[in-house]
Amino acid sequence: MVGDEMKALLMLENGAVFEGTGFGDCHDVLCEVVFNSAMCGYPELLTDPSYAGQGVVMTYPMIGNYGICYEDAESNRPWLSAYIVHSVSNVASNFRSDIDLDSYLKAYQIPGLTGIDTRHLTRILRESGTMRGMIAYGDDIDPDRMREAIANYTLESCVPQVSVRGGRVYGDGDVKVALYDYGVKSNIIRCLVERGCTVKCFPWDASFEDVMAWKPDGIMLSNGPGDPKACGKAIEELKKVYAAKVPTFAICLGHQLMALANGGDTYKLKYGHRGINHPVKDLSSNRVYISSQNHGYVVDEKTIDPSIAQVSFISMNDGSVEGLTYRSGRCFSVQFHPEACGGPHDTRFLFDRFLALMGGAQL
Repeated sequence: MVGDEMKALLMLENGAVFEGTGFGDCHDVLCEVVFNSAMCGYPELLTDPSYAGQGVVMTYPMIGNYGICYEDAESNRPWLSAYIVHSVSNVASNFRSDIDLDSYLKAYQIPGLTGIDTRHLTRILRESGTMRGMIAYGDDIDPDRMREAIANYTLESCVPQVSVRGGRVYGDGDVKVALYDYGVKSNIIRCLVERGCTVKCFPWDASFEDVMAWKPDGIMLSNGPGDPKACGKAIEELKKVYAAKVPTFAICLGHQLMALANGGDTYKLKYGHRGINHPVKDLSSNRVYISSQNHGYVVDEKTIDPSIAQVSFISMNDGSVEGLTYRSGRCFSVQFHPEACGGPHDTRFLFDRFLALMGGAQL
């Protein structure tokens, strides 16, 4: 048991219901329900801005056993709407832990649900696809009210909400990187600073002219939440970025936005890719890497103009596009997360490729 037990009910838009116990900050919440298959790395997951607006289901059965270490956070707070787990550990057995999971969620008003069969819930999401859902708490839960609320719920773009680092500068290296912040994870910034970069963050809708006034050597496009087509202003600015042939590296949402800026299209996956053990193939070498992933949308390969870009990585699970290299020789992008956190470091070399690109190399 975590704290005082409170009855909690999760209802999905298809009518499936799961009854469990609340933890964290117990208040009713609507969200998009998704699942993550990682066995570790939950502090990084909680603070990944790409999860804004989502209720995240963990397939691994026990969560919280090593607490929360603030040093491991990927942003300054948790961004997800709700956290759904089978079992919450009462004990944080880790000398680095700053706070237990239950207290951490309470501190940031994030509701949690525990004591349900998360693997059965995951099977429903795999078979029926990502769904809207609602968690309600207390002894007087009204299922009819929940059904009505779910039916009327629309997830708005969370990018303006999570783009919070505009104007901040990190590092003091000789190479200047302008970073479009669509909800950037801290480790993207760390990977650049470790390689001798000064990184200046710009808001998601910053104009190309404002970014170039800083005279960057290259531009980084970050990860972020939701449907890329909701970021029309960003897409228009990226058309200018590409036309100017500024060295550019894009990750996750940034990868999708750059594809849209160059005439491509995106579509929503049935249940997304979320975990830290997703295999991707580098088509230039046929080598397979294990990657960290968190996305619900992908670039539609059929809409990529071969005179503009070519597919560089594909998913070994479903064949979807995991990377693009642009014919200009000045821009490349990946759908997965080379910075990881949590997850493997297999593709950190992509940051070195970006450094070489800013130094004058061609792709």
